[in-house]
Amino acid sequence: MQVSLRVVVADDHPVILFGAEHALHKFPGIQVVGSARQSTELVNMLRSTECDVLVTDLAMPGGQYGDGLQLIDYLRRNFPKLLIVVLTMLENAALLKRLKELGVTSVVNKADDMSHIALAVQHVGRRMSYMSPSVKVVLDGLRVNFAGRRDDSKLSRRELEVVRLFVSGMTIKEISLHLNRSIKTISTQKNAAMRKLGIERDSELFQYAHSNGLLNPSSNARQDIASES
Repeated sequence: MQVSLRVVVADDHPVILFGAEHALHKFPGIQVVGSARQSTELVNMLRSTECDVLVTDLAMPGGQYGDGLQLIDYLRRNFPKLLIVVLTMLENAALLKRLKELGVTSVVNKADDMSHIALAVQHVGRRMSYMSPSVKVVLDGLRVNFAGRRDDSKLSRRELEVVRLFVSGMTIKEISLHLNRSIKTISTQKNAAMRKLGIERDSELFQYAHSNGLLNPSSNARQDIASES
């Protein structure tokens, strides 16, 4: 008799949560044993429910354990045997590389058919990696594999300069004063950089900067400016 893979699904969007559960129920050998909408619910469920595979949204704000790479890192450290499939709308090869470094080898883009979620679960259950079609396109298009390569070369010198200062802790206004450019120009350059990197939120920009060596935890931009004055 085939043993079912016990799956927990986590997503803060009810429609996605329902769709994922519905897609998983169609596949034999997969049993959905629970769902969660934020990190506190998720961690409590994992502590009380036997689970083989977690299917989780990467951007799931709310809850005491955070979301994104922070949550994935926590789960890998506290539930080392748990297999993880990540759902995301983010098309960022650097983030995929960082997920791989954290032990996540299966990623599904929400823009792809829901059936890919079940296929990813089946693959991780066999200790195999799985990338949905849109994720493969991102990796192939940027010629980035899990061996890793930075893709910030597509940014202009000024865009990269703005990103470095922003992730170092400076506000748009402070960057404007520091570089002697208008606030509108700085904002435009920051937004252009995020668009080129396939990044939609500031939190994702910080994650990208951290995984690509653009963020130096030991430095503080405000202190650097103060020392120059």
